[in-house]
Amino acid sequence: MIEKFISYGRQSIDEEDIQIVVDTLRSPYLTQGPTIAKFEQAIADYIGTKYAVAFCNGTAALHGACYAAGIGEGDEVITSPITFAASANCVHYVGGTVVFADIDAVTYNIDPAQIRAKVTTETKAIIPVDFTGQPVDMDEIMAIAKEHNLVVIEDGAHSLGASYKGRKVGTQADMTMFSFHPVKPITTAEGGVIVTDNEEYYKKLLKFRSHGIEQTPYAQEQGDWYYEMTDLGYNYRMTDLQAALGVSQLSKLDTFIQRRREIAVMYTEALKDIGGIQVPREFEDTESGWHLYMIQLENANRKQVFEAMRAANVGVHVHYIPVYWHPYYQKLGYEKGLCSVAESWYEKALTLPIHPNLKDEEINFIIKELLLQIKNSFREFK
Repeated sequence: MIEKFISYGRQSIDEEDIQIVVDTLRSPYLTQGPTIAKFEQAIADYIGTKYAVAFCNGTAALHGACYAAGIGEGDEVITSPITFAASANCVHYVGGTVVFADIDAVTYNIDPAQIRAKVTTETKAIIPVDFTGQPVDMDEIMAIAKEHNLVVIEDGAHSLGASYKGRKVGTQADMTMFSFHPVKPITTAEGGVIVTDNEEYYKKLLKFRSHGIEQTPYAQEQGDWYYEMTDLGYNYRMTDLQAALGVSQLSKLDTFIQRRREIAVMYTEALKDIGGIQVPREFEDTESGWHLYMIQLENANRKQVFEAMRAANVGVHVHYIPVYWHPYYQKLGYEKGLCSVAESWYEKALTLPIHPNLKDEEINFIIKELLLQIKNSFREFK
């Protein structure tokens, strides 16, 4: 038994991170200052896009992207059911309708063939999700989008630092969101960003995150004190404190990803030949960000294994409940059985801890405890 609880994910903060936040606290600007632009430029440079717009969290960033894309009443948006609810909720925020497309049984990501089957004349956009950090099949998704004149908003909450066919995730879609929640690849405590090469989207995002206010030509004529609110926006701004932490964290991202890859290899080597366990795989021409390490338990009692692992201080988890199973979506008329592959996958899925702070001895303990509890579960199952 390990005395300290091992979380499935957590932030990696060092003295450099702490010092840059302290320095910002001592500066004239705690919010709406120069560090925001510095962080946005650092993100854009790392990804390789023209623009980056920071938000107070990833959900707000997705909301902004839906606004910038012009999604509204009567518009349908296709997304995956295996994701956090925000990937779908953002569509409802702007009055659109969510259409769920099933996942691929091997990648766990949204299946492009299922996207194609769900496209109608009302479809406005696609929100593919890089689940666990594994990039989606962006070439095929962008081909579908081009064929039907759709906007692609990539939910890259899990995939900052991942790459697809030699290019950083964030360079293929019309807009891509990255999240900076503490369990994500880097953290700003809370925070999110949209990256894009589209100047029109960039300007709309800037306006949306700050009350719908912009410097119109008329406002510029009136003087520095004057501003105009031209649309209904929100206060979705990131603070300079968050941005400062983000600047520091971004310099460590590649090191964080490398450690996640090492942990994923350790898990895979230990579990790949164990009957009753299906391990994830990294696909050709992609490099996963390994935000999550998800296994599937083919015959074991997952609830029993989950509870036994938690009792042993191992913070296994399950990501995610199919979005349309939630009571809110049930009230909207979505029914169970809508995406059979996703539902079958969910019933067997289990998340193992993976984050840069994990020590090798902790990983070995997790593996040993998992195999023991699966064996016990098989015995009970029989």
